[in-house]
Amino acid sequence: MRAQLKESKAVLIALTIILFISFPVFYYLNAERNLSEIAVSEFKVFDNNDISQLQQSNFEEISTSFLIFGFTNDPLTLGFNLAPLIKNEGLHILELKNPNFRDVFLYRKQKEGGYHLVETAGTNFGKSNPLSYPNPSFEIAEKEDFTMEYILQVNSVEPVNFTLSLYEKNSFLEKYSKIILFVSIYIGVILALFLYNLILYFMIRDRVYFLYSFYIFFLALAQITLLGFTHEFLFDGDVYLYEVSIIGFSSISGVFGILFLRNFLKTPHYIPRIDKVLIFNIGLYVACLVFRLLSFVELSYFLTDISGLLIATLFIISSFIIARKGVRTAVYFLVAFLMFFFGLVFYILQNRGVIEIGTYANFPILLGSALEAILLSLALADRINLLKREKEMEQLAKLDALSENERLIKEQNLILEEKVKTRTNELELTLKNLQNTQTQLVNQEKMASLGQLTAGIAHEINNPINFVSSNISPLKRDMKDILQVIAAYKEKGKMEFSAATKKELNELEEELELDYLIKEIEQLLRGMEDGAKRTVEIVKGLRLFSRVDEQDVKKVDIHDGINSTLVLLNSSMSGKIQVTKDYADIPMIECLAGKINQVFMNIISNAIHALLEQNNKITQPEITIRTRGWEDHIQIEIQDNGPGMPSHVKERIFEPFFTTKAVGKGTGLGLSIVYTIIENHKGFLEVVTAENQGTTFIIKLPIYQKTVQHEA
Repeated sequence: MRAQLKESKAVLIALTIILFISFPVFYYLNAERNLSEIAVSEFKVFDNNDISQLQQSNFEEISTSFLIFGFTNDPLTLGFNLAPLIKNEGLHILELKNPNFRDVFLYRKQKEGGYHLVETAGTNFGKSNPLSYPNPSFEIAEKEDFTMEYILQVNSVEPVNFTLSLYEKNSFLEKYSKIILFVSIYIGVILALFLYNLILYFMIRDRVYFLYSFYIFFLALAQITLLGFTHEFLFDGDVYLYEVSIIGFSSISGVFGILFLRNFLKTPHYIPRIDKVLIFNIGLYVACLVFRLLSFVELSYFLTDISGLLIATLFIISSFIIARKGVRTAVYFLVAFLMFFFGLVFYILQNRGVIEIGTYANFPILLGSALEAILLSLALADRINLLKREKEMEQLAKLDALSENERLIKEQNLILEEKVKTRTNELELTLKNLQNTQTQLVNQEKMASLGQLTAGIAHEINNPINFVSSNISPLKRDMKDILQVIAAYKEKGKMEFSAATKKELNELEEELELDYLIKEIEQLLRGMEDGAKRTVEIVKGLRLFSRVDEQDVKKVDIHDGINSTLVLLNSSMSGKIQVTKDYADIPMIECLAGKINQVFMNIISNAIHALLEQNNKITQPEITIRTRGWEDHIQIEIQDNGPGMPSHVKERIFEPFFTTKAVGKGTGLGLSIVYTIIENHKGFLEVVTAENQGTTFIIKLPIYQKTVQHEA
């Protein structure tokens, strides 16, 4: 950490020295090469915009080389005399240094009186400029019928601040060539950095490169928009789009700049309080753009100035605080932003008339933003090195842990396999015992004891099957980790093993059929998981069906009891019987749930037996279950399309020990128990049947029981 901090301080000192040297040198060289530029500084400001009435108008004389009028609702009319400024004969160029004016009209005074329109310029006349030069410029030449007194009329929705300069034509063309060269180099550098970092984003999928690419892209657009080049080259002379872009590009670059800062320096982690202010500033930039789109121009400029001042302060404070914590990338960011910040300071001082940079007034900010982009690109490159070192250290730590993990996994697998084997044997023994118990109980009293039996089954199966279910997921996860380790060894082996070792390992994989083993393990685990889920579903149905622990009358959803019964009887249907449910919206009723479930079990079981015995005669065996609700009771109908019953059988079906089944297949207690349960619940049971017309059991149960019921 100390070494990184010392290195960061060294980088900071070196780059700061470059910063303080580059801008003064630029200022000095710029002043030397602009000796041919003459600034007009004596003006008359007229309060009447009618050119024909200027001689009778009031005016104010001012002496300054930089004119600041701000926002004006009416056109600005200025008068000046170029005669004292022109020393040499030949053509001269008069330049108004602000590309944002819509209409600029230059009038020249005739010797006999009156003013003549010489030329027009501005964004509304951009196509008329043969050089595609963004600043309004006019050719000045000696003419016999005209004096050197001029009137300049400016119309703009943007702030009216500018310098009026006079050049010899050759000097102006030389300056124009240098400006185009500087701007072209600037655009080339920014585009190269934009594409380079955008490609890096698609390669490594690090969001910070995406944000940085578009930050410098829109920052560059904002800079060349301030120079006026986007009016014709990007927007094809569209005045509205160009004027909106002055605020728009600045706002968008500000938003991307804040997002880049938050991701690059991790401000939510290091400085969470300042990070909240950064998020607020994003909203401020959005407001700037919205107000500009709504034509609140002056307000949008004011908010942009506030946002710029706030974000500049926040950028410097944030990067300084994080740099002091030993984060080297913060040092790069601090120095890079200082480059842009000092360029911005020079630009603002020039605009406010504090200093006079001359012809290349906008180029300190271009230089600052270019240096900022380059330094940030270096910081992002350094970020890759840091991430690479961290990744290597992380991989070494993982390799050290792999051998220990492998040993633990093998031990866990052995223990798990032993436990699974033991539990499986216990489960098989338990199922066998339960089957024997079930057989004995059915021979004594089939349905009277079914509740206790199913509850016992659910209890005995639940523990081992819960163990199996709970261990399948860790087993799958462990197997996935093992396969990941194997894959890692294979990947590392491709790079580090010799050719002979690789060949030997490939032969071993083919001999053992490694790919097939992996697929087989997945199939086995999937089968175990499906079996466990199915067993859990059955256990749930058994427990819901039995409810032997509910000795008192409770409110019960009858539909749950019917569904659990169908789950238990599903295997006996052999997929040959269709079950149709016609459930109505019925209330919960008070009853003994276990006893009522015994009713459903007996009736549906009898229907299944009747349908399967006549399987050859019935093409589509079907059981239909309907429920209906009334004011004080509910009604359940269980209908089958089986052979039905003759009248003499129907009269005896509720008698104990009466059965139509073969010897050993029925006890004759089922429907007798059903009748007793319904009677104890103060309900009603009716049978509608006839030979070859099916059978319907109609059960009516009261919604409320007057007295507490207990099992007999």
